Amino acid sequence: MVGFNGIENFFLLCAVIGGFFVVAKLVMGLAGGLMEAELDHDLTGVEAHHADSDAGFKLLSLHGIASFLMMFGLVGLALYRQSHAGTLVSLAGAALAGVGTAWVICKLFQLAGRMQSSGNLSPTGGLLASTGTVYLTIPKGGTGRVTINVRNRLREFDAVSIDGEELPTGTAVQVVDVSGTSVIVQNISINH
Repeated sequence: MVGFNGIENFFLLCAVIGGFFVVAKLVMGLAGGLMEAELDHDLTGVEAHHADSDAGFKLLSLHGIASFLMMFGLVGLALYRQSHAGTLVSLAGAALAGVGTAWVICKLFQLAGRMQSSGNLSPTGGLLASTGTVYLTIPKGGTGRVTINVRNRLREFDAVSIDGEELPTGTAVQVVDVSGTSVIVQNISINH
């Protein structure tokens, strides 16, 4: 690093190391997302379990440390070399920028984690008494499919009729019970 003194080399080294890990994590995340989508397609029926989002990013994780180092190095180098600030001002500004960046990224991950949903429904979670329509005819004594609005999301379920009668496509139904992965519905159509 020609033309750089010791403190400039230190800032540059921090920026390069932090930047390397930030870019490496980004590339691995993108590649992992593609691989996960491919595995989900190939291994249907295999349920993936994800760790809590809170465990995915902590301030002192690799993400946080890499972000801190990258911004510490970039801001420190800019303050020292471009703004001609002294060593102490450059170190203080760099530390402030690093901590600020790590904190902002931590908060963004926490916000994103709150948007995560397990996708699981329980009978007490709003499925009972929900209404919907028959999507695929429920044959007499058999199983069909219904679409039900649960928590403002249209979901599709295997369904059986409570009285064992056939319910044709388009029939309005209400969930009266849940049995495993199927719902038990009753006809609530006006023509019933």
